[in-house]
Amino acid sequence: MSPSFARLTALVAALGVLPAALAAPAAHAADPCVKIAGKTFVPPQDALACMKSFPFNETLRQNVLTVISRVFDFYTFEDYYLNSPPPFQDSTKNIRAELARINRTHYATDFDFNKDVYDFTTQLNDGHTRWFPDCQTQFQNILPAPIVTLEENGVQGVFVAPDSVEFISQLGTNFTSFFDSIHFNWQRLAGARVLAIEGMDPFDYAVKIAETQSGNYLDLGVRVNSAFSSYRISGTDFSQRLGDISGPQFPTQTTLTLTLIPVNSTRQETVAVPYLTNYLGAPFTDGADFWAINCAAQPGTNGVDFKDDAQLQKSSGGSRKLARAAIVDSSLKNAIGLPSEFQPTVPSVNGSEGVIKSYILPDKKTGVMFVGSFEPDDFNQFQTDVASAMSDFQDAGVSQLLVDLTNNGGGFVCLGQFLHAFLSGTKSLGNFPNPGFESTARANPLAQKIVASDIALGLNSNFAFYAPDNWAFPNNTQFPVTRNYMKPPSSRQINGQTFLESQRIQDVCPFVVDLPEEPMFAPSKIAIVGNANCASTCAMFSTLMNERHNTKIAIFGGKPGLQMQFKGMAGNQVLEWFDIDSEIKTANLKDDPLAPPDLLVSGDMRHNWRIAYSFLDETTPIEYKSELPHFRFPYTAATYNNPQSLWSFAATQLFA
Repeated sequence: MSPSFARLTALVAALGVLPAALAAPAAHAADPCVKIAGKTFVPPQDALACMKSFPFNETLRQNVLTVISRVFDFYTFEDYYLNSPPPFQDSTKNIRAELARINRTHYATDFDFNKDVYDFTTQLNDGHTRWFPDCQTQFQNILPAPIVTLEENGVQGVFVAPDSVEFISQLGTNFTSFFDSIHFNWQRLAGARVLAIEGMDPFDYAVKIAETQSGNYLDLGVRVNSAFSSYRISGTDFSQRLGDISGPQFPTQTTLTLTLIPVNSTRQETVAVPYLTNYLGAPFTDGADFWAINCAAQPGTNGVDFKDDAQLQKSSGGSRKLARAAIVDSSLKNAIGLPSEFQPTVPSVNGSEGVIKSYILPDKKTGVMFVGSFEPDDFNQFQTDVASAMSDFQDAGVSQLLVDLTNNGGGFVCLGQFLHAFLSGTKSLGNFPNPGFESTARANPLAQKIVASDIALGLNSNFAFYAPDNWAFPNNTQFPVTRNYMKPPSSRQINGQTFLESQRIQDVCPFVVDLPEEPMFAPSKIAIVGNANCASTCAMFSTLMNERHNTKIAIFGGKPGLQMQFKGMAGNQVLEWFDIDSEIKTANLKDDPLAPPDLLVSGDMRHNWRIAYSFLDETTPIEYKSELPHFRFPYTAATYNNPQSLWSFAATQLFA
């Protein structure tokens, strides 16, 4: 027995199940995973062969579907999906019927099963509620021709990104040498006008990708913009996102057929552009090793009982839990830098070492705060970075502020509320002093049991998100730990279903920086720009600024003539599988018949756990409140990958 298979056998034996697919592993000569072992870039068909080498296993299907079904019991928007309100009708799905379909479908391989579940949850278009099977999400296809939408001579069209050579070359010769070896000249495609993709109008193809692969955002127009390449901040550095056309999750496509006209040519040609697949996981040697590393449940897959002091210290250092609202963008695993020649040339101001990059434009009157994420490594530093940048703006005599939210995937809920309150001033909050939204959690029977148990056990916000002292009354007074906000639950009808939710709650946020009473900039002198791929906490921040202060919002890109919201996914809080499983275990309810079992595979079934209600209509979740940008602009060759150029243009348009 090989060491890797021995390790695998021990793992699955510990889980109490030995999948039939792995009971008799193939000899190395027939093991397709051996062919790609140790390689960073491989042909898509080779990556797919490795993933499809694991046959379907019924025990694993039942385990995964039981977990997913019982997680959906906590999902806030399940009943809305039966008939999603306009303009979000394309995000309509009967969740329980889909789970039943998947349970009766015949699958040949483990990959086929998990991809079907992944596609189903992705097509909910809710980035907070998705199945991520680690076994199948370790690869990303990359096209050496990133696709963008640009205006040229007053007409919006689709192009291969003009900076393709500078951008793609950063992947190194391990990537580019593959194309040399097959004599494919990808460099000559840079800047080409794209007339068709796979025989379709290129914008229509982007819509197809948005409907089937993009996910994350309820609004179709926002998802279409996600199909195209654009700049962003990854971690603390500028980078460029491939887009969903050029960087899809799965290696199921070997080429993308483009009909195009190259730069300096008038001749139309059709080119089959090869994809190359990037392996993003830990090294492996063969199929058994791949499964043990990527597919079998790991020590951190399932939740823990946080009443165990060691587990509590490991997770949060013993401090209160911090609510998160963020999407998972798998492309962040492969963050390709924004070519240096397109990064800002003006010097940054203080507070620009983290996820926020702040500048003063050459006009000397416009400050820019590019907020790449609300999920920094240091929760407190985010707050001090905002204060430092604003102080520098004030000292320099800056009179107007642009906040760039391009490709901001969200993060800590309280940091979005902090930025809102810091920019608007606490006096502007008036009779609703909490800087966030009223929210609720779904009051299913197990959720009600969890809150009651947390109270009986005397648990506080250090141990559990369900603990009452995480939340506040409408007057911003914190709940005592004995307040059962699930009793009685509130009831209403949604698409013919009785929906039970908790009483209204607000976040209690641990701010370390004092909030100003008066804003530094008048509301008319603050504007938001972005590409509408602003998710979760980012969407809540922009919605707060819009609903409470009527802040100007400008969105770049998209399909001409297709409506686009200014925000992406807008749920109030997400819980990962580890989180909700930990909530159940910490409340001593893992043996309850309603509780999901532990996962036998490595994966994450996350879900939107809380609803945020609109200030414009207190019965409507902001997720389903249509809110359009005040301005829409096309990207140009000068702005699609050049943040400073975009900011300078926006300043002339928004502060005239």
